Amino acid sequence: MTDVSAASYLAHITEIVDRVASTQADGVQRAADIVAQAVLAGGVVQAFGTGHSQATAMEIAGRAGGLIPTNRIALFDLVTYGGEDPESLIDPTTERDPSLAQRLYDNTPIEPSDVFVIASNSGINGSIVGMAQVAKKNGHPVVAITSLEHSAQVESRHPSGQKLTDLADVVLDNGGPFGDAVLPLPGGGSVCAVSSITAALLAQLLTAEVVRRLIDAGETPPVYLSANVPGGDAHNDGLLHRYAGRIRRGG
Repeated sequence: MTDVSAASYLAHITEIVDRVASTQADGVQRAADIVAQAVLAGGVVQAFGTGHSQATAMEIAGRAGGLIPTNRIALFDLVTYGGEDPESLIDPTTERDPSLAQRLYDNTPIEPSDVFVIASNSGINGSIVGMAQVAKKNGHPVVAITSLEHSAQVESRHPSGQKLTDLADVVLDNGGPFGDAVLPLPGGGSVCAVSSITAALLAQLLTAEVVRRLIDAGETPPVYLSANVPGGDAHNDGLLHRYAGRIRRGG
């Protein structure tokens, strides 16, 4: 009998979270080594995702309790900062366009010491693969957050035939099933996705390990305070000057 309920979803997500935490522990450590090395060298974490994976980029960049040297790259940056026609980016399939990656990279204040964290559940869309390619071509390390199960079962939409998993220095598996949702419906299909939750978990595990490495190196970790607590804005502004012109705090 099909069980579509909050209790059933909670059981599924708890099992998947536990599995991601155990199976990805080594990957998180390796990714943290890469990211911490970049931050210690003055680099910024460039976080990129499209579709719902934008939420993962937002989990990494510019949020309370997160690292200040982080910047979220978004497709709409081409409008906000690049002056492109907003109509050209409204179509939800725009993320499949491989030409967007170079344009986004050229439009973003990126330095050689920066590291990329790219999130995509499928890891196949043109802009995602293209961004990983552009980052690697320019000598940046790439950490991927993706679903290995889903990615393995679909073809790349990039002309090269590559997927995000083919390009990343470290791949973190969000544990999502093919199609992302976990509760089967009586008439076919499924409901209740998991990748946003597990990708956010991986982002926070990565943040914790990077901060631990900064502390071990004798550094005071540059971490955002909530803007909604007293002194938050002053604290954040006092640290942001280190990265003047390199971090965009827009929506």
